[in-house]
Amino acid sequence: MEINDLTQIILDCSYRVHSALGPGLLESAYEECLFYELNLNGLKVEKQKSLPLVYKDIKLNVGYRLDL
Repeated sequence: MEINDLTQIILDCSYRVHSALGPGLLESAYEECLFYELNLNGLKVEKQKSLPLVYKDIKLNVGYRLDL
């Protein structure tokens, strides 16, 4: 899959979620719905992945999390 194709799928899914829910909800609601839409469209998606901070060759688990 080309990067432009992938980008279009993500944008379309995001637009569907926002159109259905509208503004003003908590981020977690949009995240869960977008996760569902992306999976429905055949993308392999992971959510709330931890991201360690590396400082001077030391991996620090300081609680950074990636949404999707």
